[in-house]
Amino acid sequence: MTKQNFIKGAMILLAAGIINRILGFVPRIALPRIIGAEGVGLYQLSYPFLAVMLTVITGGIPLAVAKWIAEAESRGDTPRVKQIFRNAMLLTVCLALLMTSALLLFAPWITAHLLPDARVYRTLLSMSPLLLIVGISSVYRGYFQGKQDMVPTAVSQITETVIRIICTLTFAFLLLPKGVEWAAAGAMLGVVVGEIGGLAVMLLKYARERIKEKRLHGQTDSSPADKIDSDPSNIDEASSPRTPVMRRLLKLSIPVTASRMVGSLSYLLESIFTARSLAAAGIATGKATAQYGALQGMIIPLLLLPTALTYSLASSLVPSLSEAAARGDRVTIHKRMHQSMRLALVAGAPFVVVMGLFAEPLCRLMYNHAEIAPMLQLMAPIGLFIYLQAPLQAALQALDKPGTALMNTFIGAVVKLVLIVQLASKPEFGIYGALIAININIVLVTGLHYISVLRFIGFRMKMLDFLKVGAAMVVMGAAARWTMNREPLPAEWSNLLIACAASVIVYLLLMIWMRIIDRYDIARVPLLGRWFK
Repeated sequence: MTKQNFIKGAMILLAAGIINRILGFVPRIALPRIIGAEGVGLYQLSYPFLAVMLTVITGGIPLAVAKWIAEAESRGDTPRVKQIFRNAMLLTVCLALLMTSALLLFAPWITAHLLPDARVYRTLLSMSPLLLIVGISSVYRGYFQGKQDMVPTAVSQITETVIRIICTLTFAFLLLPKGVEWAAAGAMLGVVVGEIGGLAVMLLKYARERIKEKRLHGQTDSSPADKIDSDPSNIDEASSPRTPVMRRLLKLSIPVTASRMVGSLSYLLESIFTARSLAAAGIATGKATAQYGALQGMIIPLLLLPTALTYSLASSLVPSLSEAAARGDRVTIHKRMHQSMRLALVAGAPFVVVMGLFAEPLCRLMYNHAEIAPMLQLMAPIGLFIYLQAPLQAALQALDKPGTALMNTFIGAVVKLVLIVQLASKPEFGIYGALIAININIVLVTGLHYISVLRFIGFRMKMLDFLKVGAAMVVMGAAARWTMNREPLPAEWSNLLIACAASVIVYLLLMIWMRIIDRYDIARVPLLGRWFK
């Protein structure tokens, strides 16, 4: 098993996340051209409900597995690691089978009473295998992350994305002659095949690890694990087989699941409340659906592109902080928090500048819908709060404060839903009322998470870093606008690429000059790092 340090593990997941985010825009652009807006609508309608069911199955289990295995690994307790993995897998499979049965049983009622279009029925049936497949994958992901080996997660993510793109577009195209509802179901079936491919990578890596362990144990008379099993004096209360593993697993995972359930239910209720509020504002159903679809299917995915970094930071931060907390190493906890927050800030800032300045050409070139650019401009500055939120939430979970994260998320969700009803129902606001509510929710939850982390461990962000990054953003924006206005090439897309590239180079040089990043930070980045060591 290859154990990576915190930054290296985060960078491995970051590389995979960036590849996945870039590849993820392929179906977003191509799928509407194959099955049309109506087909995409049917495809998207099932996602809020799928998110709720997957949250029940996988919400907190991967984090609990990663955290607990990291603690056991720090003690060299191999038997406990296996015990945790087996119990987590048993719990996940049982939940997945239960939820799959419920979905198949109640799918007709769901499409008739909860979802606005009965044609979603076939898409719901197509997505039912996802519950078990994603559940099993999540346990393996938590297992490898707990051992601080991020390579299997990264490889499986890329494999899943590539297979999903190919199969989604292929199946949608092949089933389109049967009708748009069949094409949407085919697109969802492509997601299922992609998840199978990602799971296969995890299973292969796990099988290879087990073979390597057996060979290693066969070469030694007694392993550390044997000593733990055979010597009662080496078995403490936390490691004893008599300790109720399932109870602690539930104790660790339920608050995280509840916190994520708040987000999933908020997403589901957000779509319902927005549609009804826009109708109350006198906006036609078709137009309201198109506006909300543009917000959720075009603007927010673009805004979330840098969260490839925040996901990688959060995934690496949980086992790293858990291990440091188990040792009582407060210095390492503060060091890891500062690294993760600084990386999220530095990496997210250029995206905010580009999306804010070039919202119109981006929306026109990517989606052929320049009229949605004001939405992107309004949400772009809030992106920084999104990027900082994930490391803060991961820290709360790693420090055994998932209940606090749950309460913060719940407060934000309630405020958001109330504001949607109050603002989106007014004709002068319309869809922008929902957008304002979402922005306030993001800022509020991030602020509450930061206050909570400050209270529990005394961690404070260095304000000088914010000032330096802010100054670099201003200079970067000026460089980007100047380059774009020069129009060095005839095509708009080529001018946009040149402007973005030139401004990012200016930004990176400023970051190095102001010593926000140095060659040691770059040296930890996969592939590029070897040139700076």
